[in-house]
This record gives sequence, C-alpha cells and structure tokens, in this order.
Amino acid sequence: MSKAKKIRVIISIVCISFIQGLQYTVSPVLSQIQEHYPDVNISLVQMLITAPSLLAMIIAIISGWLVVKVSKKRLLLIGSFLAGLTGFLPLLSDSFGLLLFSRTLYGVGLGLATALNTAVVADFFEGGERTFIMGIQAASVGAGMFIEMTLSGILGAYGFEKVYFVHIIGFISLFLLAILLPDTGKTKIANSEKIRLNAKVFKISFLGLLEFMFLITFTTNISMHVSGTIADSSSASGALTGVFSFSQIIMGLALGWVIKVTKQYTLPAAMLNFAIGAVILALFPGNYSLLLIGSVFCGFSQGMFIPQAMCEISNAVKPVATAMASACFTCAMCIGQLISPSVLNNAAKYILEGATTANVYLISSIGMAVIAGIVIISKRLEKRRIKGRILS
Repeated sequence: MSKAKKIRVIISIVCISFIQGLQYTVSPVLSQIQEHYPDVNISLVQMLITAPSLLAMIIAIISGWLVVKVSKKRLLLIGSFLAGLTGFLPLLSDSFGLLLFSRTLYGVGLGLATALNTAVVADFFEGGERTFIMGIQAASVGAGMFIEMTLSGILGAYGFEKVYFVHIIGFISLFLLAILLPDTGKTKIANSEKIRLNAKVFKISFLGLLEFMFLITFTTNISMHVSGTIADSSSASGALTGVFSFSQIIMGLALGWVIKVTKQYTLPAAMLNFAIGAVILALFPGNYSLLLIGSVFCGFSQGMFIPQAMCEISNAVKPVATAMASACFTCAMCIGQLISPSVLNNAAKYILEGATTANVYLISSIGMAVIAGIVIISKRLEKRRIKGRILS
C-alpha cells in the first residue's frame, strides 16, 4: 500500500473516531440540563450520555453481518450523516423527551463507527503496524473527545443548547470519508469459511463490559461532581473532560512502549489506572489541581484498554470475522455504559448510604480494582499451568 493511501486511511480512521467522541458532548452541561428539567430523574439525565449505547449495541451486532451485504464505507457514511443530524434535532423543541430520543438515535452512528473502526484498521494494516495504528486510533478518539468536549464546555457557558452545534463534526466526517476512505466493497466469504468467534473474544468483551460500566462514571458524573464546589463549573467540567481526552491521546501515541512494559497485563493495568483516578476524584471534589490529576489517570485507562482489547480481539479471529468480533466487543462495551447509571447509583445508595457523585466514584474505583486483581491472578495461574505442561 502506498504512503499516500496510508495517509488517506489514517485520516479516515481519525474521522470515524471523532464520530465516536460525539457521545460525550453533553457531559460538561449535564448539571445545566438537570436544572433546566428539574422533574427529570438524575439517572435519566445521565442516560443522555449512555442512551446511545442502547442502539449502538444493536447496530454493532447487526453490522457484523451487514458488511457482507453493504460496504463498510457506505455504512460509515450513513453513520456520519446520522451523527450530524441527531445533534440538531433537539433544536426543534425544548423537550427532554426529544433530547433523549435524538441522543438515543445517535447510537446508530456510534454503533457503526465503533464497530467498523477496528475493521477498517484490520482491512489495511497487519502485525506490528496494526498495533501502531490502533494506538493512533485511540489517540484520535481522545483527540475527538478533547476537541468536542472542550468546545462543549466553552459553548455551554452560553446555554446548554449551544453544545448541539458541535455535531456539525458528523457532517465534516461524512465529507472527508466520502473522498478519502478507499471502498473495499462487501466482505467476501468463501464457501468453506464461516464467521466464528472464540472464547478469547467473549472473555475480552466481558472485561470491556466491566471496564466501561465503571469508566463511564467519569463523564456521567463529572459535571455534577464539580457543581457547587468549583466556580464556573461548566468550564471546569469541560476542562476536566478535555484533560481526560487529551490523556488518551498521549496514551495512544505511547501505547507501543506501554505494552512492552505491561506485556500480558496491559488490560488490568488500564483498569488500575482508572481505580487510582476515581479515588482521587472521590476524595478531592473541591481541589481543581487534584481533579486534573484524577482525570489524567481515568483518561489513561481508556487510552490503554480500548486499542489493546481491539488488537487482541482482531488477532484472535480470522479476517472474515474481524467485524463481528469488534461488534461483539462494542456490544459488551455498550451494555456496560447503558447499565452503569442505574447499577452504580443504586450500589452507592445501598452500600455507602447515598448516591452522591463521590460515592459513585468510590464504588467504581473499588469495583475496577477488584476486577483488575482477579484478571492479574488468573493470568499468573494460567502462566504457571502452561509452564507446568512444558516441564512435564
């Protein structure tokens, strides 16, 4: 593949990643939305971030079969258009119902972008180059979130409705994908081939469910967490989510070196990063400097986990099953995001006797640390079993 074509593909991957980042545009203004709709339950307000996961989950699974009927490029163009359109629908009426509907419908674009981004990487890159590009992908997701949420924080100071205009990025991505992304056509399946997944795909997908059930609490709670404790909370939460996203950029670019250090423990290391960050957020809600540090650790977690998990999944199956394996992981990730507000708010309420944002962060930190510990122990035991078989 020529250098020019590689550049076109990489730019296309960045565009797809920016579509994914639009999921979090309302994060800096959640407290404003809650104040504007005081009769709406807090968990329902938080679902403005997680609701897209509902349709994304369904679309991700469907996309695993759609790629044999429709080209990935055409599907991504449809997703880009919907990502742009659904951002502007809430401007038609001041209605929480319409806002929730539009955010949910955006899940179609999110599901296609998340599931097919990895498949696009797998189509054009192999081996060590694929790992490097996965790092670029993670960095571009972080870049998208950083730009989009920073813009949301700035625009949110003039009213939460202004953040809807950030979705123009969906239309920009549509234009760039149309002219830059090479069309590989429908995925061809030989008569002897079947789209099959294996145990490793399901194990990593389950870890993804748990990771994102806890990790999403950063964006669903940060606006309300700083509200009342830090002046100009809209700009502050926008800056914190920006730092969270920027940390993903750094981690994505440094991923190759990080994997060399953490080796087979990259995924649990990513989880422990969030555990550290969430504890800091929970204990120091009024200390802006420490909140920034906590945001960095949380961003590192996402920047490490997604590309490494996607690499392991794509390498675990045959090329024909890459889209379906990615869709399986996306589905699990979406389930985790979808159930997060309800599960963790209730856990904080009954375990720590209060569904405060600090308690939610604390519960998330403990849960993530426990899961990471279990993964580390299981990997060490598996390593011993393999070593024992070799010696015997």
